Amino acid sequence: MPWKEPGKGDKDPWNSGGQQPPDLEEIFRNASQRLQSLFGGGKSKKTNSEGGSGGGSGGAGAFSLLLLMAIFWVAWNSVHIIDQAEQGVVLRFGEYSRTLNPGFNLTLPKPIEDITKVNVNNVRVVEDRGHMLTGDENLVEFIYKVQYRINNAQHFLFKVRDPELTLRQAAESALRESVGTNSLDAILEGTARTKVRIETQRVLQETLDLYETGLQVTEFNLVDVNVPIQVREAYSDVIRAREDRERFTEEARVHANSVIPGARGTAARIGQEAAGYKASTIALAEGEASRFTQVLAEYQLAPAITRKRMYLETMENVLSKNRKVFLDVDSSGNILYLPLDPSGGANGANILPPVLSREAVGEDSGERGNASRSKSRGGRQ
Repeated sequence: MPWKEPGKGDKDPWNSGGQQPPDLEEIFRNASQRLQSLFGGGKSKKTNSEGGSGGGSGGAGAFSLLLLMAIFWVAWNSVHIIDQAEQGVVLRFGEYSRTLNPGFNLTLPKPIEDITKVNVNNVRVVEDRGHMLTGDENLVEFIYKVQYRINNAQHFLFKVRDPELTLRQAAESALRESVGTNSLDAILEGTARTKVRIETQRVLQETLDLYETGLQVTEFNLVDVNVPIQVREAYSDVIRAREDRERFTEEARVHANSVIPGARGTAARIGQEAAGYKASTIALAEGEASRFTQVLAEYQLAPAITRKRMYLETMENVLSKNRKVFLDVDSSGNILYLPLDPSGGANGANILPPVLSREAVGEDSGERGNASRSKSRGGRQ
């Protein structure tokens, strides 16, 4: 831009030429006049110059401005957009009126109606711990976690004073009830832990529904279960003793599994031997009885012959077991007898038949000679 233009004088960019900054009051006055002109106050200057009736026109413009602000206020407090995960609780003069669903909703402006939005899909977590007594009167420490969400916004806001505190107390009470019916070993070993968790969640939900807290328990978890630190060392000794007992029991079971089958086999063998002995004894006895009956029948037919046959059989049986040798000394002379056991057993070596010596043979022969001579003399006489 040139510094000098025809009809506009000199314009020095480094010198303002004595001009003052804009007046703020003038700016606000101009804005007020523009608003008044929009709401029927555009003829204010003309009426002032004609007769001084501009005061009424200025009041109408102010009223129009207030009316516009009131309409904006009503629209701002009456139109509500509720998200998909929320519910809107409407209070009319501080009293519950209704619950609004997600979407576009209208209410009366404040202070007639007020709305409170509650997130009902958000899952919240409460974690706590406590010491409790088991069914066998042992102390155990629990660290548990409860996951829940709001299923009734009205109950959550107005039925209980502190829903989270109520949830904590109800969870502790339900857990104590479930733990009190189980033993410490079952809880620590895990056999009853799932049962305790499910039972606690059920009792907790029933309690929350009874109190109308508007809460829904989605999950109940036992984070940690252990004995208190004051008795943990003593309980460790108990656990080690239990493990030793289980080890010894297992060793005894292994030993029993190795011994019992052998004993059962021996018992079965003895039973079979006894059964065989019984059968053989019964058969032998029946055979002896049958033989005796047959002998009796023969004896009744021929007593003398049967008696003599029985005597001969008995003597044959007896003498067959005796190792005695009878020699005819007169015809054989001096004989040396060397017994040899054909089986090579000890019985044959120990039981030796008598050896006839020369003196014994002479004495026997002399006695027999004397007996024969005396017999011959008697015959001659």
